[in-house]
Amino acid sequence: MSSSAQTVAEVLDQAPVWDGHNDLPWALRERYDYSVTSSGLAEGNADLHTDIPSLRAGGLGAQFWSVYVPSSLTEPESVTATLEQIDCVYRLVEQFPQDFAVADSADGVRAAWDQGKIASLLGAEGGHSINESLGTLRMMRRLGVTYMTLTHNDNTSWAASATGEPVNYGLTAFGREVVAEMNRIGMLVDLSHVAPTTMRDALEVSTKPVIFSHSSCQAVHDHPRNVPDDILGQLATNGGVQMVTFVPGFITADKENAGIDDVVAHLEHAREVAGIEHIGLGGDYDGIPAGPKGLERVDSYPRLLEALADKGWSKADLAALTSGNILRALGDAQS
Repeated sequence: MSSSAQTVAEVLDQAPVWDGHNDLPWALRERYDYSVTSSGLAEGNADLHTDIPSLRAGGLGAQFWSVYVPSSLTEPESVTATLEQIDCVYRLVEQFPQDFAVADSADGVRAAWDQGKIASLLGAEGGHSINESLGTLRMMRRLGVTYMTLTHNDNTSWAASATGEPVNYGLTAFGREVVAEMNRIGMLVDLSHVAPTTMRDALEVSTKPVIFSHSSCQAVHDHPRNVPDDILGQLATNGGVQMVTFVPGFITADKENAGIDDVVAHLEHAREVAGIEHIGLGGDYDGIPAGPKGLERVDSYPRLLEALADKGWSKADLAALTSGNILRALGDAQS
């Protein structure tokens, strides 16, 4: 074993990877009609990016499972479909209790780790899932939803999306109420997918750490889903975390040849601008056609960490990246 591989193995033993975004529940809906049993997760399924042997090989200790529904659905339909996604994650955990444990807090994650299990958290992707209802938001939290991305690819009536039609708002007055209520009930505000105006408004309102569950750096590759440097610079004050994503089109113009070095470039830039305490990993596996070369599936995280170790990242740096930072941010958001 190389010295960097040994370093990474020692890091993962103490600070396993906590990934910000995985779309396995939607893949199970689209390809297996929500059947957890027929999807081959225990044996391994090369047609998915995610299965249990690969999660274990990748050093995963916690996963935000995306309970995503497309913003093309009407908002009432989105509530139902989000509940189905939540149910899918609960059934996943029930089917494989030796491997997964539901968690919705930092303490819950630590408890899963103590049992050798992968903490399974829920992240709702898009404010359309609450149908303009704070009561629905509160009930999502009671069901264990631990973050909500304020938009998906389209605007809501109260928050502007990075890829939506141009509008004259970031957050409306109701949007600010949503952020304040998320702060109050201990749900992380996720700013992936939102417009820079929405990012700035949310950072102005939020009294708790925010996250980007799966976004990379605009200064490295100018894509509307990436984060501008002025926003990254505010994470140190806010206490939040940018979970750098691997989506090929987000990390390089030459997406057909995207590879580990491209992700490393985004991580090093985020570290420089936001600080080592404010970065994490958000692969977006099973939400994209393919990962970058060398990062094709969820078993790939050690290769990325070894590349960072080769660049001089210390064990403490790597442990902050894998899970230390998001563990702290979630704890602070719920304190």
